[in-house]
Amino acid sequence: MKIYFVGSGPGDPELITLKAKRILEKADVVVYASSLVDDRILSFIRPEADVYTSAPLTFREIVELLRREAEKGRVVVRLHSGDASIYGAMGEQIAELEKHSIECEVVPGVSSFLAAAALLKKEYTVPGVSQTVIISRISGRTDVPERERLSLLAEHGASMVIFLSIAKIDEVIDELRHGYNIDTPVAVVYRATREGEEVILGNLGDICEKVREKGIKKTALILVGNFLRETENSKLYSENFSHSYRKL
Repeated sequence: MKIYFVGSGPGDPELITLKAKRILEKADVVVYASSLVDDRILSFIRPEADVYTSAPLTFREIVELLRREAEKGRVVVRLHSGDASIYGAMGEQIAELEKHSIECEVVPGVSSFLAAAALLKKEYTVPGVSQTVIISRISGRTDVPERERLSLLAEHGASMVIFLSIAKIDEVIDELRHGYNIDTPVAVVYRATREGEEVILGNLGDICEKVREKGIKKTALILVGNFLRETENSKLYSENFSHSYRKL
């Protein structure tokens, strides 16, 4: 018995991995979050497969559905948006299923924060600017530990990607001002690689008003840091930089 936890990617069906596509094509049962997974991904599923949305189900109901179908010997896929390791609640599902001696395999996906950077044609790690990427969120129905408040994380001045927080962007920006300058660039990326995708560019001083004007309240990432503005050439390909494959 095995259940596959599959990352569906950011939305564009061409950004799902080959392995994930192959598993979906052979699946007998697929359980997915209909509000998060792009419907185009479902085109890889066989018409005779059983497809369930997890949106109205509780944790126990989801686990029971997965367990029941796996014990029938069917190929079962739990389909997550992006990559299941980021705000995916994957671990608790796997822990419960393994209590029933059900093997679980995780197939990684392309996260939306990577799709957002690609859309902007930007690198999070820019020499001389930032070599650290922080992925976080603001407290909501799920609390964030006090030591991980955005105001504390902002003090590092690193490149930052903020998930699940666009509805509280005013609060987010207030927190970020504890560490970043008011002119620090910000990009809000809405539905990256999906229908209706949009990019809003600004800085800590004006991004809230720009987002309000667009009426965006969900399905968007907030990207913050000087990586959005500044560039410095990498040393890797510099004519003055040697390594094991290229000597001066």
